[in-house]
Amino acid sequence: MTTTHVLYDAPGPRTRRRIRWGTAALLTALAAVLALVVARLSRQGQLDEAKWSPLVNPSDPQFGLVWDFLGGGLKATLQAAAVSIVLSLALGSALAVTRVTAAAWYRWAVVGFIELFRGVPVVLSVFFAARVLPEIGVDLPTMWFLVIGLTLYNSVVIAEVIRAGIQALPKGQGEAAYAIGLTRGATLRLILLPQAFRITLPVLIGQLVVVLKDTSLGFIISYEELLRRGQIAVQTLENPLQMFFVVGAIFILVNFSLSKLAEAVQRRLSRPGRRSDPPAVVAAGTAA
Repeated sequence: MTTTHVLYDAPGPRTRRRIRWGTAALLTALAAVLALVVARLSRQGQLDEAKWSPLVNPSDPQFGLVWDFLGGGLKATLQAAAVSIVLSLALGSALAVTRVTAAAWYRWAVVGFIELFRGVPVVLSVFFAARVLPEIGVDLPTMWFLVIGLTLYNSVVIAEVIRAGIQALPKGQGEAAYAIGLTRGATLRLILLPQAFRITLPVLIGQLVVVLKDTSLGFIISYEELLRRGQIAVQTLENPLQMFFVVGAIFILVNFSLSKLAEAVQRRLSRPGRRSDPPAVVAAGTAA
């Protein structure tokens, strides 16, 4: 049995030998670089037990204090992320529906708002909220300035994702709903939006992970989330490499858990036995 390669020619014996030798050379070079890095860190004392002990040794007097301090930062991170995710989804859905249903005379305002905050860096949105809002008399807890900045940026991204999902649906979905007497709002709420959320769920999951990671930008406004607390702890422990390694590992673990949870939700929603077919929804809407 032969395999046809459409995008490239199958490598011959000589090419395969070159690939194997090149791979072996690259792995050897990477191992040598890693060994040099480890040796240099060891000479600088970065691998000493004293620098790792407050983070990994429960018998260390500072172990409990350090993890309680980092735990408070993690709690602040999750709190800001949860509020930002909920607000971003709500505002993003509203913007998507408004852009789809808007009349020509005010659609430009919705599109302008979306395009404006799509082009503004999220760090600038956070800084703007923290510096400008207090100047006009809006005095809020620091977390809310971070939430406002994250929501402004992520909601417009989510709005475009949902709008693309709505436009990707067959036109017959909406036409059938109109034919049985559903209003435009009911058609969106009962027919189009549920399907749009389902087909765009992988992209939405990725954006929600981005929201969680972007909470680390709270350090620029002195919000004591996980990264900021790590920076504060470094000033006392003087172990930046070890501390930021642990903080990065925590972020990876939390994001990985969020991704797996979202994938489980997606698999559950994709089960063929769930009552989510468009005709059933249309019938329910008509009965109501």
